[in-house]
Amino acid sequence: MGNEIELFRSFIKEKGLRNTPEREEIILEIFASQDHFDVDELYLRLRNSGSRVSKASIYRNIPLIMECGLIKEVWHEDGHMHYESIYGQTHHCHLRCLGCGKVIEFVEKDLKEIQERLGKKHHFDIVDHRLDLVGYCSKCRQKR
Repeated sequence: MGNEIELFRSFIKEKGLRNTPEREEIILEIFASQDHFDVDELYLRLRNSGSRVSKASIYRNIPLIMECGLIKEVWHEDGHMHYESIYGQTHHCHLRCLGCGKVIEFVEKDLKEIQERLGKKHHFDIVDHRLDLVGYCSKCRQKR
């Protein structure tokens, strides 16, 4: 931890915005855990640590944190967008269990080759992809 906050401070300054203690609390809490999160979960984590950051502050800052390249949207579920930290992380995809909510991150080298082949075939400059495979983990599959 440390580079993330410095990067965000520089980004905010370049945008001509004021860096606030609330913004720093949000960044610190996001990077205190490598878990995926939604705004409600982040808000509860902040409240449980004694922070007085409002949910509105989180909603206002999430787009800035994404624009800075520290986090990205990963999926929408139950009316909430979920995010993950990406700074310093390798690109990966997700297996998500519909039963228990378990998320397994994976890297599949063949996806890069498929992405390149599709880009050439369709004359398209692909800059990123998101792959979420949803189903049931072994425990939830047995319960079904």
